[in-house]
Amino acid sequence: MGGTNSTGIDEPVVLFEPGATVAIREIWDGRVWYARPATVVRDEPNLTMLHVPPHVTAKEPVDRAEQPLRIPTTEWTLHDARRGDTWNLSFAFPDTPYSVILGYEGTGALREYYVNLQTPLARSQTGFDVVEHILDVTIPPDRSSWAWKDEDELAEAIDEGLFTEEDAAWFRYWGERAVEHVLLREPPFDDDWSSWRPDPAWPQPVLPEGWDLVPA
Repeated sequence: MGGTNSTGIDEPVVLFEPGATVAIREIWDGRVWYARPATVVRDEPNLTMLHVPPHVTAKEPVDRAEQPLRIPTTEWTLHDARRGDTWNLSFAFPDTPYSVILGYEGTGALREYYVNLQTPLARSQTGFDVVEHILDVTIPPDRSSWAWKDEDELAEAIDEGLFTEEDAAWFRYWGERAVEHVLLREPPFDDDWSSWRPDPAWPQPVLPEGWDLVPA
């Protein structure tokens, strides 16, 4: 997917073609914490757009009692979790610690803008990896307001030593920048994405082979 070869020269980044199936993985402590299959809508030097359709099967973390986990405070395993009727379209930008996810109802109606605070996308052999920053932002379709989400889980993560108060302040800073990005209708949010639909020729994505392999 690009990088530095044996001569020390940077190799060009290999971009995914529209319609390609990839794995979006959340990584924690060198392990996959969550993985979902997605379809590449656009993969360009300044913008990556990914589509997660309804009814795909993701891998979600559970504890020893097979109860779902929200933050990695204990040992976990991954089990299959099938998505419902809703679907989404995400936008990520180079060196930017958030993505903006447009959530749609099964009817196709735009439900929300959702700011996912995370490390910038890192390319893997099967798609893209991030580290979740837990705190998120929700924005209604008319962009009339915004609100923090999962503040309690971030507080728990700080108590458990996963993040510091300084980290949290940095997450909030970038959350506010993301809100400005959406509310001020800066590109690509100057376009109306409410009627966007995936190419009907795209296959239903499944996690590609090797999705569970994380380089040491």
